[in-house]
Amino acid sequence: MHTERSEELYSRAKELMPGGVNSPVRAFLSVGGTPRFIRRAKEQYLYDEDGNAYIDYIGSWGPMILGHNPDFVLDAVRKQLENGLSYGAATALEVEMAELIHEIVPCVEMMRMVNSGTEAVMSAVRAARGFTGRDKIVKFEGCYHGHADAMLVKAGSGVMTSGIPDSSGVPRGCTADTLSAVYNDLDSVERLFQQYPSEIACVIVEPVAANMGVVVPKKSFLPGLRQLCDQYGALLIFDEVITGFRLQIDGAIGHFGITPDLVTYGKIIGGGMPVGAYGGRKEIMQLVSPLGSVYQAGTLSGNPVAMCAGLTQLRYLKAHPEVYRQIGFLSHRLRSGLEEIIRRYHAPCTVNGIGSLSCLYFTPEPVTDYTSAKKADTQQFKEYFHYMLDTGSYFGPSQFEAAFVSNAHTLREIDKTLADAEDYFASRNF
Repeated sequence: MHTERSEELYSRAKELMPGGVNSPVRAFLSVGGTPRFIRRAKEQYLYDEDGNAYIDYIGSWGPMILGHNPDFVLDAVRKQLENGLSYGAATALEVEMAELIHEIVPCVEMMRMVNSGTEAVMSAVRAARGFTGRDKIVKFEGCYHGHADAMLVKAGSGVMTSGIPDSSGVPRGCTADTLSAVYNDLDSVERLFQQYPSEIACVIVEPVAANMGVVVPKKSFLPGLRQLCDQYGALLIFDEVITGFRLQIDGAIGHFGITPDLVTYGKIIGGGMPVGAYGGRKEIMQLVSPLGSVYQAGTLSGNPVAMCAGLTQLRYLKAHPEVYRQIGFLSHRLRSGLEEIIRRYHAPCTVNGIGSLSCLYFTPEPVTDYTSAKKADTQQFKEYFHYMLDTGSYFGPSQFEAAFVSNAHTLREIDKTLADAEDYFASRNF
């Protein structure tokens, strides 16, 4: 596989961008080697600057649920482009997006569009603090909620991979009110509430922890969080930047049957374009400016091109529930195939997943939280990652990222990936 063009671009990029990238995990630092510079994408494939094709299991980290560039989405966006890229003013598209989200997820009674998942989380936490009059927040080790200062405490995703427990440049005061609990451990949350019974504004959680691989909540975990928040007068925030409209049409809220007070969404509501949203109970959201005293604003919020792309994709998903059955089937095929390979070659690995999210961990122990996820052998993952990349399957360049399947994938791609994975495990002595 030729990589000369990517190597040349990476060399140039490192002179002008930190690590040669605009988001850390793209730098391949945890796996080594040269990042692939992507020229284009179509359906289930990525194509790099050297002309190599890859089966894409990243999907722009989740939103490309229909695959890359569905023709009907592109056609809608082209029509919108003729009307302008950005207005800095209200549009009908924003109203239609809000109506559609409320129709799909009725507990989102009022919402605000923003420009990223990070901004959605930051704004939702601010609204929770404004509503409760409290300052402290509870998050979970290994859950990633974007790079806002208060969230960079034992975070997942790229922070977890790089071994940076927090981040320099974050003043102590910004994290002084951030309390860390253990995912899937209700007792750890209850102890914090007992210690600060009237100071915790909210508990924020990835309902499926998809930034330390894929960690599924225990049956009692999310209902227990709801009960504790109600008992102590705190708000429950679901960070559905990854699971929203991906796990199923109404996300984790619908899948688990738990209603949070606030929820955050990411780029899937923009068809992969830069966008996010936060919303929930009307009495909370009415505190957001210009109605209330919780200030939040953004010139590009509700960008018409992003709204057009997102509306087109979400309307399709709502009208075609078979998409979720298909991607669930394909993901199950991927997971069960990997599990069979692991058994056959006695590999010290485990596979986690739910719906169309999957993760192969290089540890034989069950992965249920941050501590067990960190036991994974990242050196072994590094070898596996490059083998799979070189044979044409593009997974996230970190042990602690989810793999996503789209509706554009077919059994042909899944079986090809499994055949390559079997070749890898067969060549190792476990």
